[in-house]
Amino acid sequence: FGVVGGEERVKAFIDGCGVLEMECIVGVSTREQAEAAVALGARIVCVVGVSDVDEKAAVVEGLSSPEEGDAICTVAAIIARDDKSLEEVEEAWILRDKGFNAVWVSDCLYKSGNDPIEAPGNIIRSMKAKSSVKYASPKAKHGKGEGAREYLGDILM
Repeated sequence: FGVVGGEERVKAFIDGCGVLEMECIVGVSTREQAEAAVALGARIVCVVGVSDVDEKAAVVEGLSSPEEGDAICTVAAIIARDDKSLEEVEEAWILRDKGFNAVWVSDCLYKSGNDPIEAPGNIIRSMKAKSSVKYASPKAKHGKGEGAREYLGDILM
């Protein structure tokens, strides 16, 4: 939001995307930016630059469109950790449980890869799985700790 030069530039991008019949994904890092983006017409808001899950949720909590019937799609960017664990998978599950519609992942898909279960495709499948941090582990290969096998869906670009 602030990177592109404020509300006037954000509005120009949102309007430009509308001309192309596309939706603009507006990156925000504060509650005020999220509210301003929605007021300008954004319908997809991505929380970026925030590492704490609860802080991410607070940025978009109760966010609603001024246009009745328009839904706001909330996305959370997941930042790769320096360690070799797969905490990003658990973060995706927690964010889903907190009401986010999607997660944006990139660098965390390629931080490991030494183990066959850590390949990018497997990490994406783990994130899409309907599972819980209470009963499952992202590294479980089979049996206990595996979680449910339901498909939650995805949006690809």
